[in-house]
Amino acid sequence: MKYLCLVYYDEKAMAAMTESDWLALNKECIACSDGLRASGHFMAGEALHPTASATTLRVRDGKVAITDGPFAETKEQLAGFYLLDARDLNEAITHASKIPPARYGSIEIRPVRELPRES
Repeated sequence: MKYLCLVYYDEKAMAAMTESDWLALNKECIACSDGLRASGHFMAGEALHPTASATTLRVRDGKVAITDGPFAETKEQLAGFYLLDARDLNEAITHASKIPPARYGSIEIRPVRELPRES
């Protein structure tokens, strides 16, 4: 089963890290992805630019509305994701617990819902 692991942390706290601490965290994330890939559990993943670079789109009554910035103000911001292949939620939790930014924020684990295809 596929599980999406959404990585959240406080961007201000991350921005306050020294450059060497930030680079070390990034190296840990790459090593984590490499390990998950080697074990056959990593399907995809990417880091995101800060929320200041976000654009939010809504369509209401057929009209598109664009807003600069994230959808909502929160204590933690979406920083990236890992898409994992796991036997069940317990296995997904085991793998997600190794994602380095979990030490600074949180990892939201959600099963991927496959959309039915018409035949």
